[in-house]
Amino acid sequence: MVDPGLGEFYRDNGFVLVKGLLGKEEAEAYRAECHGVLGRLRRTDPTWGSARELAGGATELRHCHDAQFYSAAFAKLMVDPRFTDVAAALLGTGNVQLHHTKIFVKPAEKGSPFPMHQDAAHFAHTSDAVGAAIFHFDDAPEEKGCVRVMPGSHKHGLLPHIEEGGWHLPLAEWPLEAATPVEAEAGDVLFFSYLTVHGSGINTSDEARTTWLVQFRDPEALPVDDVHRSRGQGMMLRGIDPTMRLT
Repeated sequence: MVDPGLGEFYRDNGFVLVKGLLGKEEAEAYRAECHGVLGRLRRTDPTWGSARELAGGATELRHCHDAQFYSAAFAKLMVDPRFTDVAAALLGTGNVQLHHTKIFVKPAEKGSPFPMHQDAAHFAHTSDAVGAAIFHFDDAPEEKGCVRVMPGSHKHGLLPHIEEGGWHLPLAEWPLEAATPVEAEAGDVLFFSYLTVHGSGINTSDEARTTWLVQFRDPEALPVDDVHRSRGQGMMLRGIDPTMRLT
């Protein structure tokens, strides 16, 4: 049974941090799984150009799209009722559909930031029943570049973004330091609307910050454009797809 207070907080603020959704040992195992997957892949750095401007110097980010195709552990986690029941409660539907997944690791001392943005700018849908969950597999205090959010910003709809440098909001108008840091512990999961303005700081600590993102939606929320396709997109994580469309 999902605490009704989570939904109320989410609707008011556009995000909610669920403490201890995973146990510490589980989180540690998934941390190792993330680094194992990244170790087997050809290294690429997806740091946005605007993030380098924000950082004022060289930073680094490691990532992997669609982790469930490289490790069965992630396929298991994304259909775990502990996660999908919360996702369903926040969307207000019994049906939860996959959009995409992504591992993000910010290396120690120079982990790249993300300027403030809305996920909706990257893949708009016909309704706002689209959300994300960030699983924390190690602690994420402010010095490790934790996620920062603007509470209530989801109520303003889709805002104009700057395309150059990674589809971000104007840096001067949306400074990262003005946003609320959401510090988390290993096992915590941060849920937020794809309209919530958010970003994250530089990891200046001596330990990597390891997270896994699952972007999910109500299957009746249709993509506006044919963008951001991913392997497995449209897979049902909970319930059914009443639209019976192919993607």
